[in-house]
Parts: sequence; C-alpha cells; structure tokens
Amino acid sequence: GNTGACLAAATLVTGRIKGVLRPMLATNIPTQVAGKSTLLCDLGANADCKPENLLQFGIMASSYIKAVKKIKNPKVGLLNIGEEESKGSQIAQESNALMKANLKDFKGNAEGRDIMNGKFDAIVTDGFTGNVVLKSMEGTLKMTFGLLKETFMSSLKSKIGALLVKGSIKNMVRDLDPESIGAALLFGVKGACCVGHGNSSSRAICNGILNTAEFAR
Repeated sequence: GNTGACLAAATLVTGRIKGVLRPMLATNIPTQVAGKSTLLCDLGANADCKPENLLQFGIMASSYIKAVKKIKNPKVGLLNIGEEESKGSQIAQESNALMKANLKDFKGNAEGRDIMNGKFDAIVTDGFTGNVVLKSMEGTLKMTFGLLKETFMSSLKSKIGALLVKGSIKNMVRDLDPESIGAALLFGVKGACCVGHGNSSSRAICNGILNTAEFAR
C-alpha cells in the first residue's frame, strides 16, 4: 500500500534495469472504445520529473504495449493542457520536443479527455499529476455509481427499470471498477511488482496478483 516503501524495496531487492533513470507506476484505464484501454503513467512514483524521465516513461510504455498488448505501432501521448506543441509549462514543452525527436511512437500532446476516449494507447505525465488524475477518476466513478443506485431506488417505476437493465449495469460497473485492475504495475525494475491501495479489498488484491502474473509472463 505504501508507494514509497514498495518503490524502495523493488529497487533495492531487484535493482533497476540498466539505463533506467527512475522506475514508474502505470495502469490500464478503460476507454469508450470497446476492448481498448489507455496505459496511464506515472501514477505517483516520481512527483518531480525532468523531460528525460518522461521520455523514458514513454519508451517503457511503448515497449510494454508492444510486448503485452501486441500493438505494433502504439500511439503515445504527453498529458498537457492543449494539443499544440507550444502549450503547457516549460517542462511540458521541453518534454514534447524531446519525445518527438527520440520516440517514433510519440503522437503529440494529449488532453485530459483523451485518457478515456481511446485516442492514445499510452499517456505519459509526472507522478504528481498522474496520481491526482487517477484518484479524481476513482472518486468520480464512486460518486456516479452511488448516484445511479440512488436514482434506481428512488421509486417503484425506477426499481422496475433497474431490474430490466440490471445485467447491463453490472457489466458497466465491472468494466469501470478500479478493483477489476487491482494494482498499478512498476516499470523499470528487474522483476514484476505491483502497488495497490492501502485499503484494497480482497477482490482488488486478487486482480492485482493476476495482472502482475500477466506482466511477469
């Protein structure tokens, strides 16, 4: 559950892959495109990043997608406040230029809405931003599920409607529920490691182990 402790243990026990400046945390975010997810990284392992760190995150993300998802030419984006190369902070602009020059799979800046619309296969950002984005999404989903439940239970008519769409709603909740992923994968160390929330349920831990096993294979 403690990201810093997991990062330190994984780095000390297994060591970093040669050439990797900093390991990163990443997870697959479901998108509106059926069967497609976006790999979001970093999620909190590195709060402060330099452009060369973000470049390496993009390289690791691209390598993972090619090996595990079998996508030959993945689309990698850099999270920013606009699509134009001139947008964003100085670090964002420098990172954009560095990734454009050194990562053939780089397709430019990605905005927040691109995380779940399926436009990119991977979106790179610093750990501070990535962690805020991930937890904001989790909070939004939790609120949405709660509001849906309240709405369906509000009257006899809505309860009948809920029974009619129960199967579809269950499938939607299953696909969007963070516990279906269970944990973020740690890239850049010589082994397979996953980091889950400190308050993870047994289901989340189970799915985290299954995803880590896939990662190891």
